[in-house]
Amino acid sequence: MNKNAKNLIAMAVAAALVGGGAYYLLAAKPAQQAVELEPAATPQPVQSAAAASSAPASAALPAILFPVLAPVLPASAAVQALPALVDADTVVGQQLTDLLGQKNILTFLHLDHFVRRVVATVDNMARSYAPQTMWPVNPTPKRFVTLIDGIGGPEVISPDNGQRYTPFVLLVESVDSAQAVALYVRLYPLFQQAYEELGFPGRYFNDRLVVVLDHLLATPVQRGPTQVSLVEVKGSVPSLRPWVRYEFTDPALEALSSGQKMLLRSGPVNQRRLNAKLLEIRALVAAAGLPAVK
Repeated sequence: MNKNAKNLIAMAVAAALVGGGAYYLLAAKPAQQAVELEPAATPQPVQSAAAASSAPASAALPAILFPVLAPVLPASAAVQALPALVDADTVVGQQLTDLLGQKNILTFLHLDHFVRRVVATVDNMARSYAPQTMWPVNPTPKRFVTLIDGIGGPEVISPDNGQRYTPFVLLVESVDSAQAVALYVRLYPLFQQAYEELGFPGRYFNDRLVVVLDHLLATPVQRGPTQVSLVEVKGSVPSLRPWVRYEFTDPALEALSSGQKMLLRSGPVNQRRLNAKLLEIRALVAAAGLPAVK
């Protein structure tokens, strides 16, 4: 496997973990969905939940705040052309399997429409609704776990619930942030194209990424048990999966975005560990001089 192929692999992993990783934190659908629905078929192509509300083409476009600079490569480096966005799935899928192994691929990733999924995921994390069909990663295994806090007390998220997310948190922590962002620079044209095709022509994806990272870092960390309530669904058909219908009892928490709610569900320990990685990534993608691909 040549160096540039490895760069392609590592960036794809970084994009999934950084851009889309928060979606691994929730096994159920977003809490505001009181009706239980089966996942829809894989979208072709993936579309943004906000595409319909994007600015008109005639509107003045904002200046680029966080430009992605072209990587500086040694003169002797053999530069491999990026695949076309439409062909990126095959290349990314083959290289990810070579790097991570089939077991990790099946555990964590959705390879179809991978770049588009990552872009849609980043955009939707700061919005109220994050369709599961757009996730680039698989949902967390096992069920969302709650308990009754004391005798006759409120229902809260169980401390044991955080253990479901430990494998993913460890995987995120194992990624070298500087290398991941350097590879993000190399593949940036694919992400930019996917973002414009998603419904944001002329908008800059890296600016949106920084905004979303800041948004996630602003998620409040809960110091005590977090109360949740089971949304009642009336009807003659019994609920077979009640654990997908929980919402936060505190209206302020329930009003948070989809990405912020997912961080809260991961538990305070995991949230702090993920925040440390998000801070590293944010500093690098917002820097004026981004690291070169090596």
